[in-house]
Formats: sequence, C-alpha cells, structure tokens
Amino acid sequence: MHNEKKKCEHYEKLIAKLETYPQYQKFAAYRDKVLALSNDSLEKTIAIAVSLCLVCAVLVSMAAVALKPLQHSNKAFDIQKNILDVAGLLQEDTDVPKAFAEQIEPKLVNMETGDYVDNMDVDAYDQRKATKDPALSVEIPAKQDIASIRRKAKLAKVYLVKDGGAIKSIILPVNGYGLWSTMYGFLALNADGQTVQSINFYDQAETPGLGGEVVNPVWRALWKDKKVYSSSGDVALGLVKGTVDSSKPDSEYKVDGLAGATLTSTGVTNLIKYWMSNEGFAPYLAKVRTGG
Repeated sequence: MHNEKKKCEHYEKLIAKLETYPQYQKFAAYRDKVLALSNDSLEKTIAIAVSLCLVCAVLVSMAAVALKPLQHSNKAFDIQKNILDVAGLLQEDTDVPKAFAEQIEPKLVNMETGDYVDNMDVDAYDQRKATKDPALSVEIPAKQDIASIRRKAKLAKVYLVKDGGAIKSIILPVNGYGLWSTMYGFLALNADGQTVQSINFYDQAETPGLGGEVVNPVWRALWKDKKVYSSSGDVALGLVKGTVDSSKPDSEYKVDGLAGATLTSTGVTNLIKYWMSNEGFAPYLAKVRTGG
C-alpha cells in the first residue's frame, strides 16, 4: 500500500512538472480541443488515428529494445548448438552452454598468415559483422570470389575440440552463395586438417525439398571421412551431379549432389573450394598439421 501511494505521488509530480512546459501546454490545449469535437469530425478521426499509430510505434520500439538481449542470447545459443552438432557432441539431453564451455575452444585466426590471434576477446568477436566493416575485412577480387561473398573478415573464429590437450577436430566457419541465399555453415575436420568429420548449414534460404536439403542429416552423413586435398595439394572436395561412383579412385573427394538443385550444389562446391584454398583456411590448416 505504501509503495502504491509513493507511485501515485511520483506520477502526480511528473504531471505537474510536464504542465510547466510550453510544448505540453500546447499539446494539452489541442487534446482538449480534439476531444470536444463531434465524433463525426474528420479532424478528430485523423488525430485519434495518428495518436494510436504513435502509441503503437512507441510500444513496438520499447519491445524491440527490451527483447534485444534475449535475441542475442538465443543467437549465441543457436551457434553453440550447431557447433556441438557438427562436432558430434550434441545429444537430445545435452546442456548446450555447459557442453560448449567444457569441450569447445574458440580461437581467432589471422586469415592472411594462418596464425592465432591471442590479444583480442574471442567471445566478443562477430565474424559476420566484421565482414561488413571495411576496417575489419578485405574485398575479394572478382576472379577469386568463386563463393560470391564479395568480402571476407581479416580474422576468422574457429573452434577446436581437444582431448587431453591435443586437437581432436577443427570446426571452420564457411559461407557462400547458393541459388537464393548466402549459406552459412560449419565444416568439421579431423586433426589432420584433411578428413571431413561433418558439415552443417545453420542459416540458408534455399528451396525447401531441393537446395534446402543441405540440412538433411542423410545428405550430411555422406560427407563423413571424405578428403579435402588431393595428393598434389589442390582442393578436390566437392559435389558431383547424381551419385558418387565408389569404384572410381577419386570418390573419396566427392559427395552426392542435391537432386534438382544444381545451382545450390555448385554453390556448396564453390564455398568449399574457396574456404579450403590459400585464400581461405589452407595456411591455417598447414600450420595445424605441422604443429605451428
């Protein structure tokens, strides 16, 4: 009761303060004028409609601001969940934040040198946001931009799964354009930086049932144990039209294409070839293999 009385007193003081401002006095005078008009008045109809729009706009803005921390939290949770999934560490009852904190080590990598960057806050770094910042990214020459992404961040956030201090698997962020959208995903490699563990795409808008099958667990399973680089060091991993013929010597580098989704399949191949090349993670993976 005491708190309610204090709130009423505070409200009364606020109103009294507002009434001293000339702008509020003009508003109050116009408000009284409008309310005194007939309900059939065009001016009153327009004034009420505009007032309702303003109130709704304010409420929507307040809701957006209030929900922003929750949206950021949900986004971080979704990324952690997808990383655990591609690492083979996600179960139905997994406590995602706990499992991520205990089993995944995020690291920043200089994309030019392949070296780790330890003097920045890795948790606060947003690679997708950095890609849009000219100071934190570089433009990709058209001839090299086979993934059609235009820019890449100077630093990439990779994720390591370790076992007793040794790297067990490496999770790399990849993205590239398909038919309708830029596809964002993660590619998980074994510690050799050569053998695929899994792949997933957590953000894409390809045609459901066709290119959208990039999220199908059955198709994703086809990637396991495929190889990225040929004996000559070129990026050989990619999709084929139709089904892979396992009797052919290069089958270890090939994955079944997506039926009825030629352009999405090409997009997946191109993003793999770009991010696994010297323009992407090849310098970093070379240093991982040599213990650098």
